[in-house]
Amino acid sequence: MTSHACDVLVVGGGIIGLTAAWRALAAGATVTVLDPAPGDGATRAAAGMLAPVMEAGFGQSGLTRLGTESLALWPRFARSLEQAAGLPPGAIGLDRTGTLALAYDGDDLAELRRMLALHREWGLGSVEISPDDARLREPAVGPRVAGAAWVPGDHQADPRAVHAALSAVVDAAPAARLVRRAATALTWVDGAVVGVSDDAGERHAAGTVVLAAGFSSGELFPGAPTRAVPGTTLRLDVGPELTSGLVVRGTVQGRPVYVVPRRQRADGRREVVVGATSDERDDDRLTRYADVFTLLRDARALLPALDDAVFVEATTRSRPGTPDNAPLLGWAADGLLLATGHHRNGVLLAPLTAAVVDHLLGGAPGAAVPGAALEAAVLLADPHRFARTTQGVAR
Repeated sequence: MTSHACDVLVVGGGIIGLTAAWRALAAGATVTVLDPAPGDGATRAAAGMLAPVMEAGFGQSGLTRLGTESLALWPRFARSLEQAAGLPPGAIGLDRTGTLALAYDGDDLAELRRMLALHREWGLGSVEISPDDARLREPAVGPRVAGAAWVPGDHQADPRAVHAALSAVVDAAPAARLVRRAATALTWVDGAVVGVSDDAGERHAAGTVVLAAGFSSGELFPGAPTRAVPGTTLRLDVGPELTSGLVVRGTVQGRPVYVVPRRQRADGRREVVVGATSDERDDDRLTRYADVFTLLRDARALLPALDDAVFVEATTRSRPGTPDNAPLLGWAADGLLLATGHHRNGVLLAPLTAAVVDHLLGGAPGAAVPGAALEAAVLLADPHRFARTTQGVAR
């Protein structure tokens, strides 16, 4: 059985998929979103750090540049989304407060200084500060911290609030429909994708299919080399123990940990997200005891006041990784647009993804993106880059 046709069908209802749906609607398209549980994948676990500086890795200057370009788009992206969803300014939790980086022992401090040297080389703006200076910014910093850095360019947004706003936009649009089913196969005709089949046996015809199914994208289209990268985040409820509201990231004997406080509520308490493990294993959504124990132990080593927090939730979901951990953004075949593989940076890269979708679908841009930045994004995230590399090696 075939459902009614649409201009754009988006497979995946997380932040990236709904961002693509929003931009397609803004371009005047009729849109269908196909997802059995929108927002219950990587979006559900995400802490929402907008952290191109602390996520910078050796040999990944291109990906770092994408992150910094996307972060620059975030304020306008947030305003546009809040307006589209009928929300007041600030509703999606964009907080540009900076990040405090901590090193627990001498070896952690040596690694932090190694990263700071890379930041200086790339002009990323972080600076080493003393533990005492760190406590002036966040009085809850523990007494055993060996070193610290201030990272003014890394911020945060609330992924669940972002997803709720995107959902509101799609739900309210007369030209959009959400189908709570799983995609099972792409429909091909003469080498072009013309629709999708779902797990109820229905076929959905579309002029363009946007594949934004996270790590499962590769199961629907083998040309998308995505893999599951499971991670666990914890949610705590705290009182006034954390007074600054700053994002705190650190290493404790080589293990990374972060503490992301949301805005303080009227009762003086706030949600705090602690994470995140990162594993190369199958996606089973099972939360391991050792991950919970280690995250809590390491978070309290940096911020002992967390001992008074109330444990609320443990969430394990898989990020969509790629061989080079850069996203897949662009045309993969006639009628098939990929928007997947964002790895640890789906929330950070949402505005740049929106800009690429605007560009490729011919819609009015939702963010002013310099031409060079957009060209760099399209090149670095080109879905065909792995095939070209393989062909080059073969020759």
